[in-house]
Amino acid sequence: MDAIFGFSPADLGVSGLLVLVVLLILTGRLVPRSTLVDMREERDTWRAAHSESEAARQAEREQVTELLELSRTAGHVLTSLPKSREVDAGADVAEAIDR
Repeated sequence: MDAIFGFSPADLGVSGLLVLVVLLILTGRLVPRSTLVDMREERDTWRAAHSESEAARQAEREQVTELLELSRTAGHVLTSLPKSREVDAGADVAEAIDR
């Protein structure tokens, strides 16, 4: 068998095994099954939440990338338009078109 804390379980005897079990419990290497099951469920819950969060973050990245591209296109279109003369707010529309 493997040595635990430097001792072989066959060398320890009954009282030694009891001490070994107590040491394993105190150091956290031996935990109740219910604690292990709870820890695994919590780990799986966090893993699922992380996966969902990363999927949402990826969708957000794609949306932001698309919006940036659309804003660049709109910026190019607006800068390429010819500058027009100002129109008086009280002027007739037909007069503004004739100018």
